[in-house]
Amino acid sequence: MKTMNSFDLARSIEILERTPATLKSLLGGLSDRWIYENEGDESWSPFINVGHLIHGEKTDWIPRIRIILQHGESRPFDPFDRFAQFSETKNKNLHELLEEFQALREKNIQALNEMDIKEKDLSKTGIHPDLGRVTLKQLIATWVVHDLGHIRQIARVMAKQYKVDVGPWEKYLPVLHE
Repeated sequence: MKTMNSFDLARSIEILERTPATLKSLLGGLSDRWIYENEGDESWSPFINVGHLIHGEKTDWIPRIRIILQHGESRPFDPFDRFAQFSETKNKNLHELLEEFQALREKNIQALNEMDIKEKDLSKTGIHPDLGRVTLKQLIATWVVHDLGHIRQIARVMAKQYKVDVGPWEKYLPVLHE
């Protein structure tokens, strides 16, 4: 498997376009225990994960891409509130969140395509409030991996609901030990 310099914008969009449908398929119509359970302490349920993805669609990916393309390093990114979803999801249900996420992602993919990003643009830089200088390529690659990471997190949280119930098969199920 090629791991170095394997970034490709079209390949990235393939994943970004599919995340809403993946989450709808996995979570749509499930009972509340699947949706609202978490791993304990301050961990996130599938519901909260979807809220987090929505907040990112509104305030993170496309706004930061625009900052890089329009301002470069002269305007740092606005800080991202990693916990805004706790207040923003109040009085909403999962169906509403999944629909909102899909609509926002479609709008953002359209915006991304309209930017007509070229290979030379991918090396343009911006300033992240914690990480410092980052490239456009790194930002878009992070968007893709962020999606995949939250899909994985949702699956892990759901799998752990049956950790005790799988009995001796637990040793063959690494997801239960992450």
